[in-house]
Amino acid sequence: MPINETYNEQTIVEAIATALDNFYNNLITKVDSLNVKTVMKRKNPYLFRAKAINGAAQIVDAILAAFISSSEETIFGNVFFEPIATAAAQGQKALAEGVDIMVERDNTIYAIAVKSGTSVFNADSRNKQEQNFVAASKLAQQAKMRFVPIVGYGYGKKKASSRGLPKFYIELAGKDFWTELTGDDEFYIKLIRFMDKLPEKYVEDFDTSYQKASNRLLKEFTQEFCMDDGSIDWEKLVEFNSGD
Repeated sequence: MPINETYNEQTIVEAIATALDNFYNNLITKVDSLNVKTVMKRKNPYLFRAKAINGAAQIVDAILAAFISSSEETIFGNVFFEPIATAAAQGQKALAEGVDIMVERDNTIYAIAVKSGTSVFNADSRNKQEQNFVAASKLAQQAKMRFVPIVGYGYGKKKASSRGLPKFYIELAGKDFWTELTGDDEFYIKLIRFMDKLPEKYVEDFDTSYQKASNRLLKEFTQEFCMDDGSIDWEKLVEFNSGD
């Protein structure tokens, strides 16, 4: 039986709108604060040289694209799925560490940890998640309620675990996760529909931020790591990246 069998579409749309606003505001803030020295400290100058990348603009394009790709995935995972899952399940923000949503229904406490994709765990983080669920289960024990811990992944596929396996929590991904929260087999599809034209309102602001960052990084890179004739000073770049 699903956790919740009724949800308000308008509430879901409002949660999506807020999540998208947070996503773009956070991403644009990171792009606006980017500077070339911070980025180049974390990049491999030997790789750029090995690929015969001799244009400052080529390097800037590569590092900016990589920064955006990494940042947007992290930020999106942090701000998007949890508030929408909370609205979908009609739950509350959990106070327990490592648990995002608590839902009390039919003498049962559902403790839900919301993750983005299905490859977020390593051995240490999985053990930590189990410990967090054990700690949260004490709340249910004190209230003499049934305790159901769930790790829910916002997208992807994962073979659902059961209570008969060594892990005492359930893992649900994509369609299965959203169906468990809402009782609606089509909710994972509707989530895309509910976005409608909301993302388009942010495109212009993001593009402006991206282009400014590209121009700024190119200027900084040229000033810091190019010779007077415009060629890249590879030795200076390597010394900055890896030297004293």
